[in-house]
Formats: sequence, C-alpha cells, structure tokens
Amino acid sequence: MIRSDRDGDSLILTIDRPDKAGALTSAMLTELAERAEAARDVRLLILTGTGRVFSAGADLDAARAGLATDSVWERLSAAIAACRGLTIAALNGTAAGGALGMVLACDLRIAVAQTRFFYPVMRLGFLPQLSDVPRMVRLIGPARTKMILMAGQKIDAETALAWGLIDRIVPDDALLQTARALGQDVCAAAPDHATAIKQMIDRP
Repeated sequence: MIRSDRDGDSLILTIDRPDKAGALTSAMLTELAERAEAARDVRLLILTGTGRVFSAGADLDAARAGLATDSVWERLSAAIAACRGLTIAALNGTAAGGALGMVLACDLRIAVAQTRFFYPVMRLGFLPQLSDVPRMVRLIGPARTKMILMAGQKIDAETALAWGLIDRIVPDDALLQTARALGQDVCAAAPDHATAIKQMIDRP
C-alpha cells in the first residue's frame, strides 16, 4: 500500500490505498518512515497519494488500538525533515489528522483544487503530534493554527494558499509534473550545495 518509485536522484513515495481514503495503518507508517530514513540523501523526495484523498489520517481500527498516539508519526515527520534535499508534498486530495504531520514536515506543499485540510484532535480527544504545532504556527501563525486545531475548521485549498499552508494549487493532471519541475534545480546542483542552501534557510 506504499509505492516507492526511484528515478535517478528523485524518489516518489505514494500512499496507495484509495479504497480506504489513504487511511494509514501502523505497518504503512513504519514503511513510510523507513523509506524516508533511507532517502536522507535523495535530492528530491515527493510524497503523494492515489484517488481523491491524500490521506484521511489513521485507520480507524488502528487508531482505536493506539495508533493515534504512537511515536511512529513523529518518526516519520523527523525522517522527512532530516532529508538533505528538497521534499515536496504533492497532495492529490484531502489531508487530515495525523497525515498532516508528514505534509507539514515537507519543504514545499502543492495541492489540487479539491484538497481540504483538517486536524480534529479537539473533537477526538487526542493531542496533535508534538512537532506539528510549531511547524503549523511557523507557516500560518498562532491564530490560524488555533482555527484548525482548536476550532476544528476544515480549510479548503484556496484558503490554505492564502494562509501559506500550501504553496501552489495545480491541475490534477499536472501534480507530479509540477513537483518534479520544482525539484529540477536541486537535482541539477551539487548535493552539498543544495544541502547548504537548505540549512541556511532552515537555520533558526
């Protein structure tokens, strides 16, 4: 249910469970984390999904069994954030709940027009992933973060773009093409050069 496609210096990780809205099991999260950890030196890492939903978050049965608070979510986000190259979330549809963690950990986020964002931790009685809150605040500010995490608002793609939660809205049939194009300069540069620029940008 996780596809991995390597093309030279690029790696695409695809959540391939359209019949379950991309819902994530423990095994899927572990596989994503392992593949992201192994891709630390990849020049371009793209995360995407299949169908009309990127990921609905934790599989409901798995969430009830404890997955909602499992450390594997933070392991995955940390692995993506540690990548030395450019990381892009290419959202084919809605990103919800804990799945937002990997999206927030990426350097860039692009999405199709029908994408929605929500993180219903207040209603469900869970805390958000520890690293998700500061990452979201850096992108959209504290008040808008409270709109999502505390007021439980669902944010559409146009609002997400205006707020800075995503960087571009693209046509459905151009999603991966756009993601690859955004990574062209990084893939063409010397690895150390790209890493140095990323470190300069990300330095507190």
